[in-house]
Amino acid sequence: MQPSGFNFQQNHFQLFGLPQSFAIDSTQLDLHYRALQAQVHPDKSAHLSEAEQRLAMQHSTQVNEAYQTLRNPLKRARYLLSLQGVDTQEETNTAMPVDFLMEQMEWREAVAEAGDVSVLDELEARLHRETHALENELAGKIDNEKNYADAAGLVRKLRFMEKLAEEIHSAYDEIDT
Repeated sequence: MQPSGFNFQQNHFQLFGLPQSFAIDSTQLDLHYRALQAQVHPDKSAHLSEAEQRLAMQHSTQVNEAYQTLRNPLKRARYLLSLQGVDTQEETNTAMPVDFLMEQMEWREAVAEAGDVSVLDELEARLHRETHALENELAGKIDNEKNYADAAGLVRKLRFMEKLAEEIHSAYDEIDT
């Protein structure tokens, strides 16, 4: 029993009926996710044969993985670039502009020296603003300019920002203990 219109060959955007772009309507994504999950949730197939249950589980897994990818801007950008045949080279290309690397060092020093939650709150708010600006730039490179090489560089920068966010969260944990 395959849900109506379900096709394992669809990309994540097709699966959710969304245009293939970095800028997405998160409300529509959530609505389509809930509708698909209602169709493919494993509980719906408990009465079916073992083979049909496995297929239902595969559908559910695909829906969950696609949703997790599209709702996260960094994962969405990686995915869009992969659809264009572009490797972001996050593991192999660590070359970054010197000013960006210096800024990263300053960020890390500020996080390490943060002695209280209010300082971390300020750093986190600033990081959020800068990450949002990078995401907007990334949307322009992917959706408008189709400049995938520059977009891959921005993905690498966003990965640095993601790691910095993790460090800030770890610093919160250290202050709390």
